[in-house]
Amino acid sequence: MNFDELKHQIVNPQAGDIFTFEFGDALSIDAPIVEIDGDNILLYTDEVGGKLINTLEAEYRGRKVKLNKPMRGDVKKFKVFVKDPKTGNVKKVNFGHGGTSAKKLGQKTMRIRKSDPARRRSFRARHNCANPGPKTKARYWSCRKW
Repeated sequence: MNFDELKHQIVNPQAGDIFTFEFGDALSIDAPIVEIDGDNILLYTDEVGGKLINTLEAEYRGRKVKLNKPMRGDVKKFKVFVKDPKTGNVKKVNFGHGGTSAKKLGQKTMRIRKSDPARRRSFRARHNCANPGPKTKARYWSCRKW
């Protein structure tokens, strides 16, 4: 989260201050500020709060997108926007077989048959889903779908 967005809500934030995230009218999370380093603010949250905060909107190529929320894709079957921890940039991850681009080319798109236990086991073994890797890779999101 950018410091410029927060300074309008908290005047001169200090470590120990409480920051409130509001998700619509029904839900809000209070998170204490642990440390401030330049434009970065480190907050302390529990696991549920962290997951909710990660679903905040970000900007990708000039438009607002939701982070860590898989959706139907344009190039592949699914896409998801994630924040790359190394660069801090929002990245689009395409995963799955086919999608609308395959249909346009007249190719068959594969059906997901994850309700069959044998197919599910084979997929998870083939893709090493026990160690899915970082969120910025397609394997992580494919394994999560399966």
